[in-house]
Amino acid sequence: MPRFNVRRADDSVKLARPESTSSRSARGVCEKRGYQGSSAPARYSSAVAPRATESDAVDEGESDGPQVAFSPATDKEAGKSGENAAKESDQLMTHNNSEGVGEKHMALYEDDTEQSPFVSRVISRLANYAGGVVPNVEQDDLEEELEINGAGGDKKKQKSKAPKKVPKLGTVLGVYFPCIQNIFGVILFIRMVWVVGTAGWLQAFILVFMCCCCTMTTSISMSAIATNGVVSGGGSYFMISRALGPEFGGAVGLLFYLGTTVASSMYVVGAVEILLQYMAPSLALFGTVTIPSNAYNSYRVYGSALLLFMFICVFIGVKFVSKFSPVALFCVLCSILCVYIGIFIAHPGRGPRICYVGDRLLSRDKVLNNETGMIECNKNETGPIYQMYCGAGVDPSWCEYFNKSEVLERSGIPGLSSGVFFRNMWPNYNSKDNRLGLDEKGDRDKGDIIVDITTSFVILIGIFFPSVTGIMAGSNRSGDLADAQKSIPTGTIGAVATTSFVYLSCLLFFAGCVEGQLLRDKFGESMGGGLIVAHLAWPNPWVIMVGSFLSTCGAGLQSLTGAPRLLQAIAADGIVPFLRPFAVTSKKGEPIRALLLTAGIAEAGVLLANVDYIAPIITMFFLMCYCFTNLACAVQTILKTPNWRPRFKFYHWALSLFGVALCLALMFMSSWYYALAALALAAFIYKYIEYKGAEKEWGDGIHGLSMSAARFALLKLEDGPPHVKNWRPQILILLKLDETSQPKYPKLLTFSGQLKAGKGLTIVVSVIEGSFGQNAEKAETAKKLIMELLKKEKLKGFAEVIVSKDVSEGMSYLVQGSGLGGLRHNTVLLSWPSDWRQQQNHCKSFINTLRVINDKHLAALIAKGIDKFPDHKQKICGTIDIWWIVHDGGLLMLLPFLLTQHKVWKHCKMRIFTVAQIEDNSIQIKKDLEMFIYHLRLRAEVAVVEMPDKDISAYTYERTLMMEQRTSMLRQMKQSDSHRLLNPQLILDSARNQSTSVAPSSVKIQVDPLLEQDTFDGGNLTTISYDSSDGVGDKDQNNSKSRMDKNLYTFSASAGQQLKKDLHGITKPDNRNVRRMHTAVRLNETIKERSKDAQLLILNLPGPPKNPAGEENYMEFLEVLTEGLDRILMVRGGGREVITIFS
Repeated sequence: MPRFNVRRADDSVKLARPESTSSRSARGVCEKRGYQGSSAPARYSSAVAPRATESDAVDEGESDGPQVAFSPATDKEAGKSGENAAKESDQLMTHNNSEGVGEKHMALYEDDTEQSPFVSRVISRLANYAGGVVPNVEQDDLEEELEINGAGGDKKKQKSKAPKKVPKLGTVLGVYFPCIQNIFGVILFIRMVWVVGTAGWLQAFILVFMCCCCTMTTSISMSAIATNGVVSGGGSYFMISRALGPEFGGAVGLLFYLGTTVASSMYVVGAVEILLQYMAPSLALFGTVTIPSNAYNSYRVYGSALLLFMFICVFIGVKFVSKFSPVALFCVLCSILCVYIGIFIAHPGRGPRICYVGDRLLSRDKVLNNETGMIECNKNETGPIYQMYCGAGVDPSWCEYFNKSEVLERSGIPGLSSGVFFRNMWPNYNSKDNRLGLDEKGDRDKGDIIVDITTSFVILIGIFFPSVTGIMAGSNRSGDLADAQKSIPTGTIGAVATTSFVYLSCLLFFAGCVEGQLLRDKFGESMGGGLIVAHLAWPNPWVIMVGSFLSTCGAGLQSLTGAPRLLQAIAADGIVPFLRPFAVTSKKGEPIRALLLTAGIAEAGVLLANVDYIAPIITMFFLMCYCFTNLACAVQTILKTPNWRPRFKFYHWALSLFGVALCLALMFMSSWYYALAALALAAFIYKYIEYKGAEKEWGDGIHGLSMSAARFALLKLEDGPPHVKNWRPQILILLKLDETSQPKYPKLLTFSGQLKAGKGLTIVVSVIEGSFGQNAEKAETAKKLIMELLKKEKLKGFAEVIVSKDVSEGMSYLVQGSGLGGLRHNTVLLSWPSDWRQQQNHCKSFINTLRVINDKHLAALIAKGIDKFPDHKQKICGTIDIWWIVHDGGLLMLLPFLLTQHKVWKHCKMRIFTVAQIEDNSIQIKKDLEMFIYHLRLRAEVAVVEMPDKDISAYTYERTLMMEQRTSMLRQMKQSDSHRLLNPQLILDSARNQSTSVAPSSVKIQVDPLLEQDTFDGGNLTTISYDSSDGVGDKDQNNSKSRMDKNLYTFSASAGQQLKKDLHGITKPDNRNVRRMHTAVRLNETIKERSKDAQLLILNLPGPPKNPAGEENYMEFLEVLTEGLDRILMVRGGGREVITIFS
């Protein structure tokens, strides 16, 4: 922070910045009002005086003007503060918390800072999660003060209470591996081989490819939705409900919850099947597991016990589930790696041996010699096969078949070089209770392997599809990701591509390695109850059996953990009233009630006891969820809502609609009655939510129905303002008419069409001055001309022309009352009155309209140079520059994005500039701004423009004097009575002779040397001092000086000599006017330097003056601010957020 030197001169204190911090330009020294000590608060350390208090007159010249004296500041002349000055300084310090270093050179926007803080003050909080709410600047100041005052003992407490920073996850650990773990499941190990053998590798490839295409299109749509903002807990429910509304979101969310819950049942039953069928068949409670009824009863008992154990684990603590997750993932990856190794080293001598009688595959238990432990696959009369087929009491047809058939013992896994690949190409579907691979009834007593379920292509879809689910795992973890908008698309699509490759390659390898009949042996009875994948893998079957068991248990734990949280998220939203009790959580945040309900539903699934029965139910629920995810992406893309700005760009609405059609097709192909049931359940939930949330209106007949629908829609809009995600400019265009009732600025409609791209509401209005009786026909003609212009511009909207005795009042009525119900405008577009100096009524009407817009909390768009704006035939290339001074809702960010969606502006790039002072951390501000723009999914270059301390120039001072002189003349002209001769020269003379004028003899200009030689004009500066001591006693003089604004303006010697001649007899300028003019001049210079080649400039519009006396000055400030610039759009927000980082 630069140090200030203080001196006393004529009972007034001057604060001068040391010349060591100055450049080679002339340096100004500005007095700090109310400070008479050795130091000044850092927040007011600037060459421009702090803004006046509310009691100060605005733009009316009530202040005593600058009190200036020149002398180099020295430490010896420093004095102590006085009582009056101390009181005044306290008022200054507490005047406005939002006033900071950024406001010293931004005096033009100082009235806006109470509601719209400077960007440099809030960008850090915006970049680090704004949540659609303007940060509380006063809270920031309070927190900073507490941090400063809390040093010492409190500091340790603050550090101890500070939350620990959780390390963020990247793409691989945060998205890719969790998706891999959730996608690879029990189906891969216990049903994949069977699907290949039953459908043949050709149809199996088509089946798996369709399922993978479904998940890939869904992943692309989900990536677009997930990168369109921050995705909170709830995964697909959150995305769909925020994209399609609570009705769709609630319906699909509950289906997704049921699917996840039933999936936990499938994993439990699958784990028990691996345990009892392959790992420990002796643990069966109801007889041998080769008999389905016995196996299912054992599954129910063991499955219920395993579910209870998982429930206890989740109930006691989720930390165990989190720690077990990497173990399960490791088991999955190791198992798949072992399978691939086993495929390439498979040969006839390594795999299990199986026995055939003709084309009948026999159960190993029937041909096993219990004494030797070897199978006897021959025609010996003493062998078990002969006894089964030709023994006593056997049907002669069996023995006849045995005698003419060949009995062979083969290798079940002959390897890739065996040539079985082409024999396994074609399907072999069968019916329940038939002999495996043959369309005839089988007999277990004769060693036949019996089909337990009727199979077909569509049935296999329902069984296999759950093995490709789990793609939502990445989006559910968005809060734990370092860069969710990058990690979710990359990790999810990468995981889907990886798993799809594994599935497609494995089915081809399985078909090329394993005998066809063994592929169709679901439970491995021909191998004595072995898992085919386990026997294929390297080095030992137990690696796969243990790995598949643990990974399946891990997947079940994950489902049992995630489903209650999804239900709690739905219940917490309150959209389904009967679920509200499940929104309650424990002190640790655990959804205990939801967990109990989930466990109950999962137990019902476990009682089904068959993976083949559970899988189609899961398929329906997940396909419904994926269908609506694709639909949400397609609808958002087609509607092109302003909030739809996904950072992931590789999506298309046609691809999403293809995903919708594919999901529906797979639903009805797998099970049409399950599909109808799922759709009926979704429709019931949708209607229930709609019934509880909205009251319907119906009429009689088609016309009555249309009227009722329109009325319902309008009443629905009255429920409240639109959500920030759905906010788009609904524009009211205030159009001026010329003498022939033609629109004066037709390009306002052109620009509105480019801004809206055919979306939203457009109302074009105008006012004709006069009485309605005389101008009714003229108003109707003007309305028709406006409607024709709307058609010409292909802009859908409404037009209205009213007649009023006063144009300003007419405009006010239109701004207040246009629209119907909730179908109203939120933005007003009007042109800059270029003739405001010549037509004072135009100036007054313009500012009155701005006041009404501001009071109605509407957004205002002021187009200056509208005739130079492009038409629809032009295509603009270049940049759209946004000068973001104050944060007033993010409208400056949204408008250029909407413009670039139109063909005229789509080739333009966005550049965002914000202003920082020399005291600000510009590097950090730029980082925060880049992060904020990144979260908004906008592509824009970011620059932070530093506004270093610079003295108020002679040009600024003189222009302020000229402005106030003109304003004084106009005020005198208005106040003069009709009998007085309105001579401008007499008015000027009168203005010079008023009490606030300065006598020429009291203006003292002197040239003194500076302390350092880094100046120009021979090292001399000129200082101007107004001395008001003439005719005033010493006591009055001292009291007067203590009340006066003592501001020091320093100029070069040549400028000072010229100014000496110009100041004789001229009214002193108001301090605030000088500072505001200084802001306008500085900003104009900076903008012209940085944005001289921009195709469009968008910048904040300062608030209109509250005092009518400052109207002309306000217009002059804006004129100076935009001087020498073309195509300018000045924007003022409506006081609410219009852009958000959320999806």
